[in-house]
Amino acid sequence: MRKSLGTVFAVLLLSGAVPAMAATRIVLPRAGQVGIGVQGGYGTLLKAGDAGEEFGSGAAYSVRLRYRMRYERGIGLSFENNRFAVLEEKPFTGAFDSIAPERLDVFLTGFDFYQMFNTRSRNVSMLSLGAGLASQRVHLNDGETELSGDFSGDALYLSAGAGIERFSYGSIAIDLSTRYYAMFKDGKAAHNVQVALGLIFYAGY
Repeated sequence: MRKSLGTVFAVLLLSGAVPAMAATRIVLPRAGQVGIGVQGGYGTLLKAGDAGEEFGSGAAYSVRLRYRMRYERGIGLSFENNRFAVLEEKPFTGAFDSIAPERLDVFLTGFDFYQMFNTRSRNVSMLSLGAGLASQRVHLNDGETELSGDFSGDALYLSAGAGIERFSYGSIAIDLSTRYYAMFKDGKAAHNVQVALGLIFYAGY
């Protein structure tokens, strides 16, 4: 009888401990904490802009810093690298007409503002607005980089997006987002749509 009571008591203790342990595995970030995230994604240039008529889609990589504020808001910095493959190889006219563009490299550095929702749950959704500098370079098939031209040079960009942080363990969350970028150069706009997936970690204090 004593053994049976001891077994029942142990089962009750374990049944209460397991949910408690599961609950402590996730530590939601608070206002004042900084998140460091990395993402890999895929972007495409829309045909609406001049660049979209020459270049198509490609991989995207990003590092993001996200600072949690009060009232479910946040600010951050983004550092991104987008690579758009040429749609069709068109040799340059001139003496070296075998040289042609291979891809368009775009490096984005900017500031982001976030409005978050459900920050006290493990699934945090958010909307974002951003602005910054886009450094564009055309990579040629001979390994060289074109620093100036119709598509090379510095531009300004504006962005808008939506995303989800899903916390899985501690203060680490899966970071899924989609963004639209409008890049302005020489009075013309190029339009980039991107989907990215990665991880973000919030440092404790």
